Amino acid sequence: MYEEEYQQIKEILARLQIDSNSKIVFLVDKNGQQIAAHGDMAGVDATSLASLTAGNVAATDGLAKLIGEKEFSILFHEGERDNIHISLVAQRVILVVIFDEKSSLGLVRLRVKKASQELEKAFEILVRKSEETGSGRFESPFAEITDEDIDSLFSE
Repeated sequence: MYEEEYQQIKEILARLQIDSNSKIVFLVDKNGQQIAAHGDMAGVDATSLASLTAGNVAATDGLAKLIGEKEFSILFHEGERDNIHISLVAQRVILVVIFDEKSSLGLVRLRVKKASQELEKAFEILVRKSEETGSGRFESPFAEITDEDIDSLFSE
């Protein structure tokens, strides 16, 4: 990922968090790796949240196919205190917004729609740059980590 686009993505997430009056906004790739986040992540296991979100989207894709739908591009989970709005952006990443009673689903959906359009443009530029530099395809920033790297990390 290029620094300029990464900063742009972080700015979009920061603006979304403020405009939607949400607690946390984060972006995850379809493999469950967190790309960027904004908000109060204290007390939140970001790794688990990212992984479970990607799994949730994958499971929901399976449900959609079972009933003849192409996909469900928006998911919403309502809790006693917090709510989670999950949406696919550019068929490539997952945008997650966690909010409470200080916001509303309508406001979150409105702001997510605008932010999604901005994120799509940022990812289009990333893909174009990737193709121009010859790397050919867009990958997770963690794609170069091997099983051996993980084994050596935990064996020390």
